[in-house]
Amino acid sequence: MLIRELSEPVSNLTGVGKAAIRSYSSLGVYSFSDLLALSPRGYENRSKIIPIGHQDETGLVNTFIAVKGSSFFGAKHILKVIVTDVSTPDYERNLSLLCFNRNFLKDVLKPGRKFYLYATIGQSFGELQSSQFEVIPFCESKPPEQFGRILPIYPLSGTLGQKAIRRDVKNILARVRHFDDEIPQFLMEKYHLLSFDSAIRQIHNPDSLEMVSKARRTLAFSEFFYQQIATRRDSSSPGRRGKLEESEVEKRFVASLPFKLTSDQKKALDEIRQDMASPSSMNRLLQGDVGSGKTLVAWISALHAIDDGGQVAFMAPTELLARQHAENAARLLEPLGIRVSFLTGSVGTKQREPLLSALAAGEIDILIGTHALFSKSVIFSDLRFVIIDEQHRFGVQQRLALMSKGHTPDVLLMTATPIPRTLALTVFGDLNVSTIKTMPPGRIPVITHLVSDKRRNDMYQAIQVEFNRGHQAYFVYPRIDENPDNAIRDVTTMHEYLKGIYPGVTSALIHSRLDEETKVNILRDFANRKISYLVSTSVVEVGIDVADATCMVIEHAELFGLAALHQLRGRVGRSSLQSWCFLVFSDDLSEDAKLRLKTMKNTNDGFEIAEKDLIIRGPGEIAGKKQSGFLNLRYGDLTKDLAMIETARSEVEKILKADPGLLLADHAIIKNVLSLDSSHQGFSMQN
Repeated sequence: MLIRELSEPVSNLTGVGKAAIRSYSSLGVYSFSDLLALSPRGYENRSKIIPIGHQDETGLVNTFIAVKGSSFFGAKHILKVIVTDVSTPDYERNLSLLCFNRNFLKDVLKPGRKFYLYATIGQSFGELQSSQFEVIPFCESKPPEQFGRILPIYPLSGTLGQKAIRRDVKNILARVRHFDDEIPQFLMEKYHLLSFDSAIRQIHNPDSLEMVSKARRTLAFSEFFYQQIATRRDSSSPGRRGKLEESEVEKRFVASLPFKLTSDQKKALDEIRQDMASPSSMNRLLQGDVGSGKTLVAWISALHAIDDGGQVAFMAPTELLARQHAENAARLLEPLGIRVSFLTGSVGTKQREPLLSALAAGEIDILIGTHALFSKSVIFSDLRFVIIDEQHRFGVQQRLALMSKGHTPDVLLMTATPIPRTLALTVFGDLNVSTIKTMPPGRIPVITHLVSDKRRNDMYQAIQVEFNRGHQAYFVYPRIDENPDNAIRDVTTMHEYLKGIYPGVTSALIHSRLDEETKVNILRDFANRKISYLVSTSVVEVGIDVADATCMVIEHAELFGLAALHQLRGRVGRSSLQSWCFLVFSDDLSEDAKLRLKTMKNTNDGFEIAEKDLIIRGPGEIAGKKQSGFLNLRYGDLTKDLAMIETARSEVEKILKADPGLLLADHAIIKNVLSLDSSHQGFSMQN
């Protein structure tokens, strides 16, 4: 049988009561198949004897002992038991077992009795001691299950202990005579995978650590294989075949630019045009570091669609960003005869009705806006091309709502938060990916300084030098208002403070509570050099492009994630001027915070930062809550299994290209698995 067919609830297992059911549910375990999919987080190797005195570098011993005697010590009357190793004839080495809060062991560990011992020991007060130990009564005729084996260590919750989970897993495995394979036989042979029956039994009850590795590899490949099936099998919707060659309006636009496109921009444009000319609708992710010129590629791609007779929708996550895109599009594209309009929720009825009428009549070429674009009243005449900026801020359903306004339009998703390749191949497995790494000519890497409170004045003086040169700065804080319960600085208080530091230097306060018109006016004045510095929350994280801004100060930088820090730093260094980023931190830093700040100090490469972010935060958080369930991998590891993901992706592409409906006999097993598991994730129907 397939493991996914084990739908019987864990409550049917002997010894699993209400408390255990609640504990299992918090681990995502509801059925027998869920429990078998619960991956051990490690193993205890009790398969060989490690006598006292021969412990490894971790202090581990696994041996037989005899109790010599016991006593109590200290004000808290702690039990201390002296034992000696009896694993080898004529070998004697003593160990003191410190039984903190376990004085009941005095009635168990009586002199002369023998036990199996598994413990972590160390040297203290001139003797070997252990306070972390497990003892099991010795029985020569029937050794206990915990001894002479490699034991799985499971994640725990509530009332569950290792012994209970091992018991329940063992009971399930004893009920099933044989588990059927889930991967086609030719792939199992090609990649030397274990049978699925062997893999699931070895992962829970291994013969050796080598078999653990082989079992994990088999089960991880299965996870990635069905993940790729899930993301790719419905991604080839029939589209409208467009033109491959560059249009005249594109050529005129590119020729009018005061600079040449980078090699990566040209490559991305070629890939997009090829997609638009294919018989299937485009589904492409355009990713690139901050300031790499992604939006310019998007406008040129839009011209390609418009020249072919279609309309374009451009969606941004905030009104502020959408408005800036609209202003830039109008400046760049309207001289070419392109009709650009702007729509957000704040556009009043008086303006909205004629705009929507013109859109439905085909009198608007590009409509730029926010979530308002996918409201029911927005009807396109012929929507051919959808561009979504900062795509990770939108859910899948929101993207689909916008796409439904055209007949299988081509879709270009953009992100200035580079996505690690492992995520691009899993969560975004249905997308083709274009990457822009080369920066426009003349850009100088931003210099990043880590600033403690003690060096704050030095930072202020350095920024004053930049003001004297006519340059501009950002000061970013995590809060809008002061909170008396903590010492976190806020924009309101610090704006007044900075006025005292920089008397006579023009400034403005900007945050999310201001209305959109006020924010737009402030940013316009900043861009026009009427304001020398902004005191802001992270509202300036994306979309702000001011060439003379050379200083970015991020206060309480330890409270920001790597992606946000990198985006904020990307607001400076957008010209040939040398720029600086100052990350001001508090004294009490977590290990993760230290790692984030160190990463920012050491590199400006957004792709390297994204990989570090994946390691620190985990894939679910980076992909977003909408997709985190999809990344609840049991056996695969996105930080280590890139080669395996690429292999699974390649094999799935070959299968679906040759047999889109999975009708061939060789692929019957895939079809059977998919019919049993609507989630296409792990072994379980649960997510």
